[in-house]
Amino acid sequence: MASGSPLMDNRRLVSESNGVQTERVAYFRGKIVPESQVLISFRDSSAIHGEGVYDTARTFDGRIFKLGEHLDRLWRSMRYLRIEPPVSFQELEEISNEVARRNVAICNQDVWVTQRVSPGAPREFGGDGIPTLIVECLPLPFAMRSQYFKTGISMQTPSVRRTPPWALSPQAKTVNYLNFIVAGREIAAIRPGAWPILLDEHGNLTEGGGANIFLVHDKTLSTPRTQYVLPGITRSTVIELAISRDFTVVERDIGMFEAIQADEIFLTATSLCVCPVSDINGHTPASNQIPGPVTGQLQHAFSALVGIDVVGQYLDLIGTVPPTPPFTG
Repeated sequence: MASGSPLMDNRRLVSESNGVQTERVAYFRGKIVPESQVLISFRDSSAIHGEGVYDTARTFDGRIFKLGEHLDRLWRSMRYLRIEPPVSFQELEEISNEVARRNVAICNQDVWVTQRVSPGAPREFGGDGIPTLIVECLPLPFAMRSQYFKTGISMQTPSVRRTPPWALSPQAKTVNYLNFIVAGREIAAIRPGAWPILLDEHGNLTEGGGANIFLVHDKTLSTPRTQYVLPGITRSTVIELAISRDFTVVERDIGMFEAIQADEIFLTATSLCVCPVSDINGHTPASNQIPGPVTGQLQHAFSALVGIDVVGQYLDLIGTVPPTPPFTG
């Protein structure tokens, strides 16, 4: 990574005086070490074949939210790829909490917490055959994404379609992101600043990279069917919150005609939690509010659940740095 990269600059966040830990840490090869010491083989299966799985949670006030559910999904992804877990569920839970604890202290803010697993470098390619397990953290980009909570996210459908479940299940969270990368680069070229939302082979909405979509019509929330998306932990949390507030939630096929009739549209994602959508392919939802009343109600409900004003975490830093471009790989 080039030395001016925000991620590289972000690695050292605290004064180096008085022996204070200044570099983020990660778990690798049985130990928690500075990130600069996490060096995988260039023959690792994740590098040469895109073979690997991962999962990402986030902290709220330093505590990982629903870590058990994220690890359950990681285990399902490993089972799908036939990767043997390199440690036990309980061990990975303990490792993740410790890595998160240390990095929250170093960064002095909430973080993403990611577990990455691959079969390692195959012996037939000169590797040692030892599975790769990395647990690492990144500071959540509150300042760079703050504008989305003020103006909403613009969504655009690319020509690239979501990989169909009969070819490769989207319910497995794999390190191979080419489907989203190609889609994201197309949108970046034709509509800079918009987030890609991919259609399935039949022209129905599916998901964006790391984000699920919801449409609001009166008291009904619609979201694409689980078969065609990665069912997010935040998605399931918001469904529970909505049902407890007497909303009807329906998983179904959603075409573009239906999408442009919506009262409101919002995304759910690990970092953003519940974020309003300002338009899809240039069509503004009927409420014409950011956030719409239902989206705002669910944002408040989510904040109450996690004990933090999730919108305020972003808006408190608005204007302090330039907005980040959407994920394009």
